[in-house]
Amino acid sequence: MLKAGVLGAGHLGKIHLRLLQQSEKFELIGFYDADESNAKKIKTEFGYKYFNTIEALINAVDVVDIVTPTLSHYECAKLAISKGKHIFIEKPITNTVEEAETIRALVAQNHVKGQVGHVERFNPAFKAVKDQIDKPMFIESHRLAEFNPRGTDVPVVLDLMIHDIDIILSVVNSKVKNISASGVSVISETPDIANARIEFVNGCVANLTASRISLKNMRKTRFFQKDAYISVDFLEKKCEVVKMKDAPLVPGDFDMILQNAEGIKKQIYFDNPDISNNNAILEELESFADAINDNTTPIVTLHDGTEALRVATMIIDQF
Repeated sequence: MLKAGVLGAGHLGKIHLRLLQQSEKFELIGFYDADESNAKKIKTEFGYKYFNTIEALINAVDVVDIVTPTLSHYECAKLAISKGKHIFIEKPITNTVEEAETIRALVAQNHVKGQVGHVERFNPAFKAVKDQIDKPMFIESHRLAEFNPRGTDVPVVLDLMIHDIDIILSVVNSKVKNISASGVSVISETPDIANARIEFVNGCVANLTASRISLKNMRKTRFFQKDAYISVDFLEKKCEVVKMKDAPLVPGDFDMILQNAEGIKKQIYFDNPDISNNNAILEELESFADAINDNTTPIVTLHDGTEALRVATMIIDQF
């Protein structure tokens, strides 16, 4: 089992601690948190071992799970890598693209592995349909959340939209050509609602909306491609696949047939796959353990995290 330690014991850090303790692929050694009173409370309540310094924790483990505020990701990652430790780092990978590029270079130099916590890649609804997403030409994404003061220290693009940026970059096999965007600060010092249009070299267009001041929660993405429409509900963990094929010469009584202006007939049918429920955070952590043990490429690489941050930064620069 890989010895793991967690840096940062806030809301998400506590979830990571619980799941690493449950995991059969990790041995949870302990945690560090800059807030000593919070750390002692967690130690008393859950019994996790508390380390007084970041260095002491890093020295005691094989894998460092970085769940600190984004501003500290870079320094934490640098220190862990310099000690020859593998790093799992929450999204966004770092505060700037330059920091992310440095982390990527250091990981290569020190022959360790790194993975970024873009957890929606492990959402069971997305996993069920990702192999059917083939050359999408229009993508529409809505990620809306009710207001929560946690996370408002960064623009909504880095807080919420970056999830969908990563998903879109993972399925569109093309470089970004152009980005246009707008954002509005309603209650925070940084934008609370944003819309971005990403145009790719291959002609694909993605339209993304993110809000943290919505009256209801929504996390839906729709993919439109040749002869297919695919919808993924990341919140409800549901998906829908609608496909078209050439209509039979003699349609059945219940066949759904469409005819275009040229007289070409298509049959509409549903091809909804089974969805296997999972704990996405546990799965992403354990997939990283597999990558380390089997010496394979992590599912969400540091390159993926860097590119998602690069596009997010380009969007913010448009505001």
